[in-house]
Amino acid sequence: MSTHPVPPIMMSLPERFESKRLLIRAPLWGDGAAVNQAVTESIEELRPWMPWAKSLPTLEESEVNIRRSRLQFLERTDLRLLLFHKETGELVGGSGLHRFDWHARTFEIGYWVRTSYSRQGYITEAVEAITQYAIHELAANRVEIRCDARNLQSAAVAERSGFLLEGILRNDTRGIDGSLRDTRVYSKVRGVEF
Repeated sequence: MSTHPVPPIMMSLPERFESKRLLIRAPLWGDGAAVNQAVTESIEELRPWMPWAKSLPTLEESEVNIRRSRLQFLERTDLRLLLFHKETGELVGGSGLHRFDWHARTFEIGYWVRTSYSRQGYITEAVEAITQYAIHELAANRVEIRCDARNLQSAAVAERSGFLLEGILRNDTRGIDGSLRDTRVYSKVRGVEF
């Protein structure tokens, strides 16, 4: 038996899984239109928190972004996931596992919600399902959520999902407006929370 870890690109990972109301899956070519529509609807709510929402993308830019995300998923360099409503097929938002370390098995969950689906528990549901995916499929030792300290809705998702606030990184990043921002860091750790 080899003691060398399997290179991430050689790992077989499920590309789709479900929660109660959501189909959660890796991006596919052609998803750009649905993402563009959701971002267009939600740009004003996303802009204060998401660096990528500084300006409205064109349909082509959204498709290019999806295709890059597809390749990154296959390469195991970023695991973007799209959230679709199981009954309507409509895109509810985006999430995924980012900023990870395969050797230490640490992953960060990011997320955003389409305005018409906000405040209905979809993102909390997605975070809980993606956390289980990270634990069971990726053998995660640590899963974390980072958010702007002023983004109380994002912090509430982490807290409802059972993540513990480890601390606040002061003046950790710059906001869209150029101001320095604090970052809340939440986590779940193997042997403690799972």
